[in-house]
Amino acid sequence: MADTQQVDERKVTRLAKRISSFSKAHGGAEGQIAHLGERGARIVLVGADGGWGDLVAPSYELAEKAVEKAGITRHETFDGEFAAKVQTGPYEWKRMAGIQLGG
Repeated sequence: MADTQQVDERKVTRLAKRISSFSKAHGGAEGQIAHLGERGARIVLVGADGGWGDLVAPSYELAEKAVEKAGITRHETFDGEFAAKVQTGPYEWKRMAGIQLGG
């Protein structure tokens, strides 16, 4: 049991460092955690500059601990106000158009 806790703590620490690095690179960050079923949980990050990214944690519990350890604001849902902070560029628009057109 102790080994599992130690491995989990390392995973939390690694995720928290990645979240903190994203936050530092983007002038701060906010996040939201979404269940991915058996695969774990997705941590969606939105920077103060509108940049965005995501990470996958092996469980929802570990994602919660990592976000808490990183000290960013956590949103319960990815609502309109939070989503409006995301800045998309030509790459995203081209990719979205390609998906819609079957590309």
